[in-house]
Amino acid sequence: CLIIQILTGLFLAMHYTADIETAFNSVNHIYRDVNNGWFLRICHANGASFFFACLFIHVGRGIYYNSYLFVPTWMIGVIILFMVMATGFLGYVLPWGQMSFWGGA
Repeated sequence: CLIIQILTGLFLAMHYTADIETAFNSVNHIYRDVNNGWFLRICHANGASFFFACLFIHVGRGIYYNSYLFVPTWMIGVIILFMVMATGFLGYVLPWGQMSFWGGA
């Protein structure tokens, strides 16, 4: 799951322009003009949702088995969870469309 995210993210980054004026147009270019760009973008978006589902199931399993009693390990996991959530938020804002703009505002 994470490997698919890394690979699709690398391929999407090859065509993405990180500029406020052209970010949305570069996403449209990926979606319309790049060969199978639409498929890469959909795989990347759905892969992120699947990754978060697996992450939340993992946290739920940890709560069920009382893994929070191992405080140092649990705190490292919580820190990693927040870092992944921040990364997911930044990836959501990256296309600079209407929803992502107002999600970040």
